[in-house]
Amino acid sequence: MSELNVLKQRLIDEVEAHKEELIDLCGALIKIPSENPPGDSTEISEFIANYLDQFGLNVQWHESNEKMFNLLSSIGNEQGKELVYCGHTDVVPAGDRSKWDFDPFSGEVKDGWMLGRGASDMKAGLAGIIFAFTLLKRLEVELPGKLTLAIVPDEETGGDFGVPWLLEKGLIKGDGALIAEPSSPLNPTIGQKGSYWFELEVYGEPGHGSLSPLAGNNAITDAIAAIEKIRTLWDLKIDIPEEVKDLIEVSQKYMREVEADRAKFQPVFEKITVNIGTIEGGTKSNVIPESCKVQVDCRLPFGVTQDEVTAYLRKHLDELGIRYEIRPFGFRSHANYTSAEDAVCKSIVDNITFVTGEEAYGVMQWASSDARHFRDYHIPVLQYGPAYLPSIHGYNEKVLVEDIIRCAKVYIAAVIDFLYEAKSE
Repeated sequence: MSELNVLKQRLIDEVEAHKEELIDLCGALIKIPSENPPGDSTEISEFIANYLDQFGLNVQWHESNEKMFNLLSSIGNEQGKELVYCGHTDVVPAGDRSKWDFDPFSGEVKDGWMLGRGASDMKAGLAGIIFAFTLLKRLEVELPGKLTLAIVPDEETGGDFGVPWLLEKGLIKGDGALIAEPSSPLNPTIGQKGSYWFELEVYGEPGHGSLSPLAGNNAITDAIAAIEKIRTLWDLKIDIPEEVKDLIEVSQKYMREVEADRAKFQPVFEKITVNIGTIEGGTKSNVIPESCKVQVDCRLPFGVTQDEVTAYLRKHLDELGIRYEIRPFGFRSHANYTSAEDAVCKSIVDNITFVTGEEAYGVMQWASSDARHFRDYHIPVLQYGPAYLPSIHGYNEKVLVEDIIRCAKVYIAAVIDFLYEAKSE
């Protein structure tokens, strides 16, 4: 066994020896109800800062919005490569508590499961990167590069005051990044589809409902015709770039073999998905509606841009002879990925195999995430974290304790591989 593997095994053994402390940390994070909205991260940020402080770790506080705090802490050698470990403190609201089988903020362990809102998304992953970070400090491991812990407050509502804020201000940089977002045990996500949300408003002419369809111009019926045109985006054949075809193929293999219940969703990697999310129009049943608004969520594969989608929509909506406006809002991004051969991807994937003894490989995510912001700044990134995927954002959210421990072992071992590799030019 090489010297680096000996060091990694020692660190993995230390995680195992201190696993109860890791699980206690995760439970403590879940007990703090950091729901977003409203997005107040004061309590959980103070808890994390105090936890880091007890090990002599300095923490920088950056308030990006009222009561939204980004925390940064670093260890290691400033002259070497830099690796960023990132996690968010906010969780989606717990919703109707009567529909939970347990207190969503109990943070308790039962039958091998950690329970509570954020258990999978993503306080288990957050606990793992914090724990790995402090353990490296406690064991006085001399790192040839720099490890930065970036803890952000705002991901669940779009993330404007978290990762993108830190990157725009130049507060985080790096040669690679890992976001401890939920993933499957052996398959980190190394790419995401693009996202294009827009609101279509269709205009009509009001009139007395008793004269429709002979009088006025009904905005709702025109919107229905428009929706049918919008839905044809799914039928478009997209020319997938050669460079990502292997990634898409392995991601479809993942759907067939790992999450077999999702096998029917394989086409989403090569298609524009279209979700008609909301529709609002009219004033009364006996008034011809003057306006109808439709909000649409499209996810874009590699090979098509937002401008191309907009041009397609305008062409086909113009053919209907209706009056309308298209207004983009919310999530907007292009499809993006990090090469499986990049050092940060190999560090995580190789150490999943090192820890578990099983084959691991990166896959595409059919949604979008904070990873796109790192890639916009030319920082290679992937996502890997403990999760029970069916419970994310739902009632009775939970995660297996053994998954929390496994991921923490991968996190601490991957630091060694990444930072000891010669700094890239």
